[in-house]
Order: sequence, then structure tokens, then C-alpha cells
Amino acid sequence: MNHSNWCLSIIVPVLNEQDSLTSFIEQVKPLLETTTQRFEILFIDDGSTDDTLAQLKALNQQDARIRYVSFSRNFGKEAALTAGLAHAKGDAVIPMDVDLQDPPELIPEFVRLWQEEGYDMVYGVRASRPEDSAVKRATANGFYRLFNRITHSPIPGNAGDYRLMSRRVVDVILQLPERNRFMKGLYAWAGFKAKGVTYQRPSRHAGESKFSFWKLWNFALDGLVGFSSIPLRVWSYVGAGVALIAFVYMLGLITSVLLGGRDVPGYASLMSVVLFFGGMQLLSIGILGEYIARLFIEVKGRPLYVVQETSEPTQPIAHGAVHE
Repeated sequence: MNHSNWCLSIIVPVLNEQDSLTSFIEQVKPLLETTTQRFEILFIDDGSTDDTLAQLKALNQQDARIRYVSFSRNFGKEAALTAGLAHAKGDAVIPMDVDLQDPPELIPEFVRLWQEEGYDMVYGVRASRPEDSAVKRATANGFYRLFNRITHSPIPGNAGDYRLMSRRVVDVILQLPERNRFMKGLYAWAGFKAKGVTYQRPSRHAGESKFSFWKLWNFALDGLVGFSSIPLRVWSYVGAGVALIAFVYMLGLITSVLLGGRDVPGYASLMSVVLFFGGMQLLSIGILGEYIARLFIEVKGRPLYVVQETSEPTQPIAHGAVHE
């Protein structure tokens, strides 16, 4: 592809990041100017309550290549990434975080692998997670192993949203209509030729992470439920196994009473059985509920996000969005 006729879009979801915007622009824009003649930096304001939006407006006035889309409230990072893909104009798209933990220095290598070696997806792989606790690292590794074992769309370990996607990958992802969006799974589901680039993840430049343990847990749950039916299927086998054990135990009791006249086990054993089966039933109902809840959300068909304003008010409404 000729260096002068293609465009690169950088998608940056932000939530209350007024302290990070200026430093991000100062580091990323000069690098983009040496990488390509045409680029845009598209910020998705996910319902910020500080001066993030005001700063984005000022940055847009200074440089029209800095664009923004502002939500009416917080819809979550997955919705923000989807909005970024829908509004991006580039032939290649790179989502990245504003905290500069996604090193901009990788962008030229991403572009080279896309243009020269034909990769439609080039993703960053964290060589280490020094800022994460031992518990968080262990749970993250466990999630990747479990996800890849029970789904047909394996995702690379320690790979986040920081990646380059060609326009045809973006177009495929935008065709996927689900409301419960686990973007890492959608990237993998799209397929195409992909390659990982290992990097050392630096410390956060400013601000604080918006992901609590509870949010990460629900995020992981969305991924597992959204890309595999095995949690549902496994209970068929568990139920059959427990029923078989119960049937054998029942035959043993009947035989024992008929031949030896032995009394029925007492209170302790009875309560143990009742509590065990009650717990199994509640757990299986809970897993069914997770799938039913997602069916409920999908059937309602509400938009993924509501756009309050953009740097280009005349832009057509994106798929799955509502403009106020």
C-alpha cells in the first residue's frame, strides 16, 4: 500500500481522564506523523463527569485530526470500543489506552507487519504484569487457560485490546450484533492472519484504573458465557452422574432393609444429602440464569450506546447506536 493514500485510526476510550489527555497527545501525535501522512485520533468519552469532554473539544479545535464521540452516560469499555470501530475512518484501526501503558512505539511495527507481511491482525502481548498482584496474575492466567479450553475461538494469553486491525477485520466485527460484547473473543472469532508482538508494559502515566475486581469478574463471566455452551452442557453430565449414584445408593438401601431389616440412616446423613442436592440445584439454576439473562438482554435489542455529541454532528448514525 502506498504511504500517501492510506489512513490510520487510533481509538482511545476515556472515562474521567482529564489528567492523561495532554501527555497522550504529546507522545502519540509526533509518532503518527512520522508513520503515515493521514491519521486520526478518535476519543470515545464514556460518560466522563470531569473536564474530559471540554478538553477533547479544545483539542479538536486545535487539530481536526483529533476527533471525539461522547456518550450520554457510562456504557462500558466494550461499548466504547465498538463505537470507536463504527466511527473510525481508517484503513487500519488501533485501539489503545490513554494511560500510555500501551506503548505507542509499537505502532510502526504494527503497521509494518500489516503492510509488508500481510497480517490483518497484529496484537500486543505483555511480557510481564509487574503492577498486578500475584492473585490477579494467577486468576488472569487461569481465565485464559479455561477460556481457550472450552471455546472454539482461542485468545492469546496476556493480549489486550492494543492491536492493529485491518479494515476488513473491523467490518466483520461490526456485523456482529450481540449486546453482551467480549471484544477479545470477537477479535479471535473474526479470524484472519494474526501475529503477536511482545512488549514490556510500563507503569500507568496518570490517573487510576477504572477496573475493580468485581468488574473484572463480570467481564470474565461475559467472555465465558458469551463464547461457550459448555457450562450448560456439563450439567447434563453432572446430573446424570449424580442420578446414577443416587439410584445405586437407593438400591443398596432397599436391599439392606429387605435382607437385614436395617434402619434408615438418621438425621445427619439425611441433612447431608438434602444440602448436597440443594446446593447442586441452586448452582445449576444459577448457570441457567446467566444464559437466560443474556438472552433477555439480546431479545430486547436496545442499542449498545447513546451518542450525546460528536466532533462531527452531521455524521450518520452508527449501527447499534442512538444519537440524541
